[in-house]
Amino acid sequence: MKIKSEEAEFLLAEMEKGSVAAFERFYEAYAAFVLHIAISITGNRMDAEDLCHDVMLEAWKKAATYDSSRGSVEAWLALKTKSRCVDAIRRRKRWEEKAVRLFEPEATESAATENAALARIGWAHLRGALRHIPLKQRDAVYGAYVEGMTHTELAGRMNQPLGTVKSVIRYGLKALRKQLTQAGWLTEAGGEGRHESTS
Repeated sequence: MKIKSEEAEFLLAEMEKGSVAAFERFYEAYAAFVLHIAISITGNRMDAEDLCHDVMLEAWKKAATYDSSRGSVEAWLALKTKSRCVDAIRRRKRWEEKAVRLFEPEATESAATENAALARIGWAHLRGALRHIPLKQRDAVYGAYVEGMTHTELAGRMNQPLGTVKSVIRYGLKALRKQLTQAGWLTEAGGEGRHESTS
């Protein structure tokens, strides 16, 4: 639902004051626009929906940063969306590169086989599995393997002893493997499960 630039700027000004009604109107007007950009960049609707939500919340929290002299509201949102999409793609690539180590089978197999298994698991399924493990474990695994944080950094962020954080990560990886095994993406030994592509 297109709105005039004057109304968009008015809504941002009201959002800066904390108006929920203004945010709801702004969301209704621009969510589809942001979602379209996110889908075109990521190629994944589930990722794009999450990113759209994040961008709209950022617009709500940082409404005061909009400067009409630097471009339209659409351009402002597009820039935020592209930036978040690029960051998300980088995180996804880091995760996919590191995740091979998470799902190494106990039996010795070639690196090529492990990479093939990972490719078939796919980012969407890894994300889905992450959502089904306990929150503390999810945060720890995500921080260590997606954000690239050290265990010491995670201990500081989680306000937990280092040993506790290491245990949480270990249990989180076990829970993640269990979720992927139940979904058929890993075998009990940790190798690949399903054979169809998830791209």
